[in-house]
Amino acid sequence: MASNRHLGRIIALQTLYECEFREQCEDQTADLKEILARNIQRYEDTVDDTTFIERLVTGVHALRAKLDALIQPIAPEWPIDQIARVDRTILRMALYELTEASDVVPPKVAINEAVELAKAFGSDNSSKFVNGVLGTAYRTLVEGKSERNLEDKLENAEGKDGSHDAGTEV
Repeated sequence: MASNRHLGRIIALQTLYECEFREQCEDQTADLKEILARNIQRYEDTVDDTTFIERLVTGVHALRAKLDALIQPIAPEWPIDQIARVDRTILRMALYELTEASDVVPPKVAINEAVELAKAFGSDNSSKFVNGVLGTAYRTLVEGKSERNLEDKLENAEGKDGSHDAGTEV
C-alpha cells in the first residue's frame, strides 16, 4: 500500500490535471473544490491527511503562473504549453513543495515523489525530464538560498565586530 502522503500526491495530481483539462476545454462547471472533494471521497478509507492534499492542490492552483515562471528558465527549450500536462502538473506540485512547503516536506523527498509520480503516470521519458528539471531547480533555489543565508550571516557577523566599517583601518 502507498504511503498516505504518496496517495495524497496522487489525489492532488488527479485533481489538478482534471481541473486544468476542464478549464482548457472551457468547461464552466470545472470547480477545483468540487473535484478535490470528489477525489478525496473516492479514497476516504485510506486517506487521513486531507489538510496536506488541500494545501497542495490549492497552493499549486493559486501559484500556477509563478511555478511556470520557475520552470521556464530551467527548461527553455520546452515552452510551458508544450510540456505534457501530466509532467507540467507534477513539476508544479514539486516546485510548490520546494518553494512553499519546504518546512513540511524535505526537498529531496519532494523530488523523489515527483519522479515516482512521473514513472507511474507520465510517458517513458517523463521521469528523466522531471528529475532533470527538479534537480536544476533544487540546485538553483534550495542550495542557492543556503549560500545566500550563509553570506548574510557572515556579513552580519562581520558588521557586529566592526572589522569591515568604512572608517576602520586595518
